[in-house]
Amino acid sequence: MAYALSNTQSGFNLSATLHNAVEAWKVASAKRAVFNRTFNELNALDDRDLADIGLARRDIRTLAQDFANKAV
Repeated sequence: MAYALSNTQSGFNLSATLHNAVEAWKVASAKRAVFNRTFNELNALDDRDLADIGLARRDIRTLAQDFANKAV
């Protein structure tokens, strides 16, 4: 009678988990950098300049967040 043994591991893979965590941190860090740069540049404009480009000051945070999400 023959027996076949399978020696595969299932479940937790520390290396893959750490790799995924590092990659997620890199993406989040890049998004945060784009958000900060966009927010600071738009926030530095006065209300008249913002009106010239069709923005209100209250829209800056949302616009910066949308741009960061699409950029990375």
